[in-house]
Amino acid sequence: MFTFPRVALTLIVGALALPLASATSATASAPPSCVVSLSPTATETLYAIGAGHQVQAVDTDSNYPTAGLPTKRINALNPSVESVIGICKASRGSTSTKPDLVIIAYDANSIKEKLTALGVKVVTQDAPTTLAGALAQIRQLGSLTGHVARADALASSLQHTIIADVRSVHNPAHRKVNVYYELDPTLYSVTSGTFVGALMKSLGLVNIADAHATSADAGYPQLSAEYIVNANPELIFLADTVCCHVTPAKVAARAGFARVNAVRNGHVINLNDDVASRWGPRLGQLMNEITAAVKSVLADPRVWK
Repeated sequence: MFTFPRVALTLIVGALALPLASATSATASAPPSCVVSLSPTATETLYAIGAGHQVQAVDTDSNYPTAGLPTKRINALNPSVESVIGICKASRGSTSTKPDLVIIAYDANSIKEKLTALGVKVVTQDAPTTLAGALAQIRQLGSLTGHVARADALASSLQHTIIADVRSVHNPAHRKVNVYYELDPTLYSVTSGTFVGALMKSLGLVNIADAHATSADAGYPQLSAEYIVNANPELIFLADTVCCHVTPAKVAARAGFARVNAVRNGHVINLNDDVASRWGPRLGQLMNEITAAVKSVLADPRVWK
């Protein structure tokens, strides 16, 4: 029986095993006691690997885990040096209130340069474009915070989940499943060159955004309703269900969308915005949901009439 091509699967496995160059060199002499996370993904990972007690402040978008996050919040899109530099409590052994480590996903207001000039260690973990990059960031946080074993275990578990999902997709008829992934109601999407796009590509999906993208899009093109309808995808993912309250019913009500294959056959899939936009410990959950949707389309005879 045909499964995902063996050569492609080998490449995926190999890529997942690649380490981030800075991960092994970033080990601190002593674990940091005051960490600031200005990345929702990093926040999730820090708590998942056992470093939650070291986190003293997070960005305003960090909302997972749902309990135990610090009350101190910083706007990661408009941070100030003052909002970060006084986070820590002075102790008998140290009068400094500067954090030992700050994790950012976006260098707003040149905060990295400003904090570094004051002697604060700042590490950037922007959105990876590969699965290898995502797992390497998890391992890097383990190295930075003194939780190497738990970070390695988490990365290995996610790697196992991804590989198992890829292997579980059977497509003996070599059916071509076109997919549209919606980021917001203005029809911004993702290409296969993005992190989520790479996940979908690993499952054999054909991304309709790829043919429409240009170098100026940076992997996130805005599609037109007419283009999506004409592409007639068999599968649609909605990553704007929380922010914008988009539902399959609302998609079906758009002009022309009622005749789209995915809409007609009920393969418009709701995703949680946060899970879909982060690349930390809930990556396995996202991959499971995408994989289940692919299997449902492949097994639906209505799609292939």
